[in-house]
Amino acid sequence: MFTRAAPSSVAQRRPRADVLALALALATALMAGQAAATPTADQGQDDAPLALHAQSTYVWQRKPSFAAAYTGPNSLVPGRERSYSFTATADLALRAWDGAQIHFNPEAAQGVPLSHLSGAGGLSNGELARSSGAQLKAYRARLFLLQRWNAGGEAERIDPDFNEMGGTVTANRWTLVAGNLSLLDYFDPNPYAKDPREQFLNWSFMAPGAWDYAADARGYTWAGILEYRTPQWTVRGGRALQPRESNGPALDRGWRRHYGDQVEVESDLPLALPAGPLRGRVLLFRNRAVMGAFHDALAQVRATGAVPDVGDVRRLQTKRGWAATLEVPLGADAGVFVRASRSGGRQETFAFTEIDRQWSAGGQWSGAAWGRPADRMGAALAVNGLSDGHRGYLAAGGHGAFLGDGALRYGSERVWEAFYRVEMPPVPTAVGTLHSAVSLGAQHIQRPGYNRDRGPVDVLSARLHAEF
Repeated sequence: MFTRAAPSSVAQRRPRADVLALALALATALMAGQAAATPTADQGQDDAPLALHAQSTYVWQRKPSFAAAYTGPNSLVPGRERSYSFTATADLALRAWDGAQIHFNPEAAQGVPLSHLSGAGGLSNGELARSSGAQLKAYRARLFLLQRWNAGGEAERIDPDFNEMGGTVTANRWTLVAGNLSLLDYFDPNPYAKDPREQFLNWSFMAPGAWDYAADARGYTWAGILEYRTPQWTVRGGRALQPRESNGPALDRGWRRHYGDQVEVESDLPLALPAGPLRGRVLLFRNRAVMGAFHDALAQVRATGAVPDVGDVRRLQTKRGWAATLEVPLGADAGVFVRASRSGGRQETFAFTEIDRQWSAGGQWSGAAWGRPADRMGAALAVNGLSDGHRGYLAAGGHGAFLGDGALRYGSERVWEAFYRVEMPPVPTAVGTLHSAVSLGAQHIQRPGYNRDRGPVDVLSARLHAEF
């Protein structure tokens, strides 16, 4: 299983000096790298052989006490808690040959989650990995090859960004990505609810909740993804490695037998607004791994009345599911979305969170109406649910990766979240521009862990994000 955080008393600690030292070291390395990588006047951005980006994000959260009829080992703690997370990531990129980029992301993370990262399907901080702890840990987040082949059409510009060197390509093109990465980098590219570093923090809005996407305990995997894009529609598919065990840190290298497959199609729809056409997206996934089924665990202990455990009934199984998204653009970097997802719900959660079915809706807007066009605000609602077998398993006292109150009076879990992000003035330097933002947010979680006997819970957040 994933590494638990330290006891709740540690949650009061602040990031130590080594966090600040790491951030300073990354910024220093960035400046040196930018100086070497910045193209000269005779060298276009498309020809720059090297690129370097860096980001750091700090999130502070506070949860007041709430009512709970009982509390189990995997419950959201009913007392007051504070939490923090810190991540720092660099992107070192090389333009290897025509159309090819190689990216390496060293990353460091530190943090203490609320209630040891348990007690809800929609956990409150998407920046906290399952392996988070009070000690700063450095690791490789990504190491991958990106290769593009032009396939005709008008020329268009891809701007450089994190894990993207940019350049001029044709509107019709093939893209291959292979290596160590996150599936969330390429699938479900929802522009309004995707990135917990700048948008919604709750796990319910990072991705379709029922998509149990293949990943290790930090959210990364080894995968191969192939995409074909046109100006109107895109199709992509890929296979990724599963963890060796549910929410575990090690990946299973037997990719022919144990894997996570996904295919996604997105297209402009025949209805357009002044800001652009509506866009629809459908994702299908299939996970093959040694998993435990809820009904098997319940059947095993039916005669004895013991507490069921999916870990005792694991066998090779397949989990399937789907997700669908509708995006409605309202302006530059503004719009609304509706997203739904569902899995079979027969097997345990293997790599993401304990949501078997979900619908969500929300949007993001700018502050142009009050003279702050660079600011962003967002509001969204997610309704999370469990399958019948999953409910019965938890009601019988079973524990999952994140849930286990010891009992259950089932009700759908509802997550409301709103945030306001203040864009700070950019800071020009000799080697680049520092962009930063401060966000304030609030979450209201009704029936946390799908339990009518617990909650509601309120979580307040403050976030600082900076990047070159």
